[in-house]
Amino acid sequence: MNAVLYDLVVIGSGPSGQRAAVAAAKRGKRVAVVEARSVVGGVCVNTGTIPSKTMREAVLHLSGYAYRSVYGMSYRVKEKITMADLAFRVQAVIRTEVDVTEAQLSRNGIDVVHGMARFVDPQHIRVEGPLADTTLEAEQIVLAVGTRPATSPKVPVNGRTIVNSDQILDLPELPRSLIVVGGGVVGVEYGCMFAVLGVRVTLIEKRDRLLEFADREIVEALSYHLRDSRVTLRLGEEVESVEALNAESGARNPLQGTVVANLMSNKRVSGDALLYAVGRQGAVDELNLPAAGLEADARGRIAVDEHYRTKVPHIFAVGDVVGFPSLASVSMEQGRIAAARAFNDHTVMSNPNFYPYGIYTIPEISFIGRTEEQLTADDVPYEVGMAYYRDVARGQIRGDTTGRLKLIFHRETRKVLGVHIIGEGAAELVHIGQAVMTLDGTVDYFIETVFNYPTLAECYKVAAFNGLGRLHRYQAE
Repeated sequence: MNAVLYDLVVIGSGPSGQRAAVAAAKRGKRVAVVEARSVVGGVCVNTGTIPSKTMREAVLHLSGYAYRSVYGMSYRVKEKITMADLAFRVQAVIRTEVDVTEAQLSRNGIDVVHGMARFVDPQHIRVEGPLADTTLEAEQIVLAVGTRPATSPKVPVNGRTIVNSDQILDLPELPRSLIVVGGGVVGVEYGCMFAVLGVRVTLIEKRDRLLEFADREIVEALSYHLRDSRVTLRLGEEVESVEALNAESGARNPLQGTVVANLMSNKRVSGDALLYAVGRQGAVDELNLPAAGLEADARGRIAVDEHYRTKVPHIFAVGDVVGFPSLASVSMEQGRIAAARAFNDHTVMSNPNFYPYGIYTIPEISFIGRTEEQLTADDVPYEVGMAYYRDVARGQIRGDTTGRLKLIFHRETRKVLGVHIIGEGAAELVHIGQAVMTLDGTVDYFIETVFNYPTLAECYKVAAFNGLGRLHRYQAE
């Protein structure tokens, strides 16, 4: 078998694979990245994080959403917004991100091989495609193949009226009504975007609440915003089947739309389009994992240890294919750690307890640390300080008077235990709390620190005063 030898072969060029490849290259290793697509960047750049967040930015700008509280509910930058308007901005950003990724891999001397990878044995990988037909031999391997949208026999995705999250921008026109199946991050994010555009959204989720891993009070605030945007929440409901009505045969009723979701409760929900966003599946089907001595679970996830090493010592797995939390930021860190461990570099690992979460709903949510529910279950004595954007001048200037920042700290040691934010800029604002928590800081930091004025960062000081005020009242009693 004639094979090209590398110190490290990375399968997948998304955030985790890219970071693993660069980290190894900077250690002087010969590295190759295998990418099934004709362009680099993986799901993150091409169909996932970058497109969805770019679409969100386009929606906010074109709809004038951020300034409606100042200029009135009828304010819009563009009167008739089309799917083409949204796709135009998305494609421009994708092209730029692909160029940036290609440049980074190139300047680090990393070979990029385009084609479908499959294991021949634990150390040999066959790559086949229009641009490649070769075998690679690797001393170390990192699997960073990412995920694809999960499928269900109940939902006949057709790419036109019934779509998954990878196909959402391919809708031919902006629907008047949209059914979203799935109340996780992807479903709620897209549901928010379409609601802001004036689309009548019905969100169906089999659990009794959205985003179960987030703070309940923050999620309740989001649910209020969704309902205020005329989103119908069908919680505790499960889809039994989905029908795409045949418009050509005259079956379509203009008042009902072209898609019907039949629920287990015998309800029927109709709309012009349906987005199926119930989970994702590891993209491992083509890898021939048994040849490498590996297997994946029912959801395509590969088991790893704390260093992202699989049960085959020289093979690592990182990113969404290893499961929760499936965040691009965390995936990058996993790639860095895996590359270091692959070459016996005991680089200090970051603490997963201090990883922030960003959920790009409208308004966005971001948090770090523990929730009230978790602290209550563990019998931890805590106090809460709350600040509303309307309490600080910047909130009034921005026109966001409904955002809020929730600060949770230990009642006895006063150490910061969690920060939970809903409102525009939340994903940026949370990093102040992250720094304080990482450095084992207390709520007193926010009291003693001077923040720029006017800024949303002042919410930390307001929340700290609010929480300490409650604590002092409690102690006085």
